[in-house]
Amino acid sequence: MDNKKIFIIEDDADLLYGLESQFVADDFEVESSFGNEDLEELLERLRDFATDYVILDLILPKLDGFEIIKRIKADEELSEKQIFIFTDLSDEDSRQRSLELGADYFFFKEDFDSFSFAEKVKKIIASQNKTEELDVEE
Repeated sequence: MDNKKIFIIEDDADLLYGLESQFVADDFEVESSFGNEDLEELLERLRDFATDYVILDLILPKLDGFEIIKRIKADEELSEKQIFIFTDLSDEDSRQRSLELGADYFFFKEDFDSFSFAEKVKKIIASQNKTEELDVEE
């Protein structure tokens, strides 16, 4: 299996570097952004990197996380990519809105440290890969 690619969009440097090291240690290729470029530039980076998964914080200095979800899901090259939301917005409305816009998973930062969040994401990805392998074998 080739290395999976994960793109992390997070403006908290400690959290970002913590997540990066978790995924790199597990042979993921990682690209990241602090969310401080413009939206077109970010989407271009996601396409160029050919990411498999996106980890997204909804609260960023320059960009609106909800708008990012919307644009990823509307983009021909990116629409199939899975989006994991990891945010401080701990209200039900934000969760509902994210999922309605097309995010696949939603996690509250208050419930996880970066290590346990990364482990959770890796487990989800691993279980999907097992399912894909089963589909191929049938």
